[in-house]
Amino acid sequence: MLDKKELCDKIQQLYPDIEECGIDLTVDYDRRQNAWVVDLKKDNHELKHFLENPDAKACMSGKLCVALGLEIAQLLKNIKGRQF
Repeated sequence: MLDKKELCDKIQQLYPDIEECGIDLTVDYDRRQNAWVVDLKKDNHELKHFLENPDAKACMSGKLCVALGLEIAQLLKNIKGRQF
């Protein structure tokens, strides 16, 4: 089983815009879903993404998590769209 702090740190490393934009990131394992829950929040914006174990392992090896990356990009677009 992966360490949730290491996975959280790795996601922030792969997607530095998370921290730069002040987005809160939490990672927890959901035993019912048998997947990692990546929760991103800023103001009234929230994104919950289920990261399957193979994808989480790929992230840990430095590969981009494509589905997560697409959702993060959309969240950032929504957040930045409100700031202008």
